[in-house]
Amino acid sequence: MTAASLLILTTLDGISAAKPSSGCGNAPMIVTSSSTTTALTVKVNGKNRDYYVKLPDNYDKNHPYRLIYTLHALSGTASQVIAGTGGYLPWYGLPPLSNDNISAIYVAPNGINKGWANQGGEDITFISQLNQILDADLCIDQNLRFSTGFSYGAAMSFSIGCSLAKDFRAVAVLSGNPIISGCAGGNDPIAYYAQHGVGDAILPISDARVMRDRFLKNNGCAVQTASEPATGSGKHVKTSYTGCSKDYPVTWVAFDGGHSPQPMDSGMSSTYANTETWEFFSQFT
Repeated sequence: MTAASLLILTTLDGISAAKPSSGCGNAPMIVTSSSTTTALTVKVNGKNRDYYVKLPDNYDKNHPYRLIYTLHALSGTASQVIAGTGGYLPWYGLPPLSNDNISAIYVAPNGINKGWANQGGEDITFISQLNQILDADLCIDQNLRFSTGFSYGAAMSFSIGCSLAKDFRAVAVLSGNPIISGCAGGNDPIAYYAQHGVGDAILPISDARVMRDRFLKNNGCAVQTASEPATGSGKHVKTSYTGCSKDYPVTWVAFDGGHSPQPMDSGMSSTYANTETWEFFSQFT
């Protein structure tokens, strides 16, 4: 059975619902069940770059899965993202929210010097090469690639949205900045989710608004003033913008708090960051 014949579906909002990669129908040769704990390595621009991959339970080589990158913050590591240490939930808390109908392959790459400076576009090149490697080794829906991350990982996810919008369906930018990983291109639409604390003293929310506004424009969204919570309210406010192309929604969550990957409303014991991210990503099928 060829990859093209594995799944034929109608389009959803103008985006083909399934574009199976060349790895569909074949047993993986690179990724194994131990790839969540044993790093895989690829050479990019003369540098060895490593990454980890989590396959769904009962991985089916004939099923095109969505692919989700989970990028660490400054001074963080992919291992922390995987284990859920250093302030993270494991894989940003997304795998437990999946189900038999919507599941994903997760990738946790390591940045250079525990960051994503993306000098000369080297980190974008890294992600592009990973797309090619994983497409050839696994069964991936090439129309359903996503990236999320906190802080520096958010900045890198924003950079992916700028440079690789045609290769990714959506990004979720958690307390990011438009400068530190750069933005080459940045004129193509991509579905965009962002959250940021109104009291963030490390990466101010004003920069996050600049990032958001770029994709409000690219995605053709209507001009709209987003409400944001007052300091001390202990709440978050979610804005789903109107008038955007059906293919390219934009969601903005402003919360009362600082620089955190797991913001919580007052009186709550768990974060909404993972559920909001999953809700945004899972709408695309």
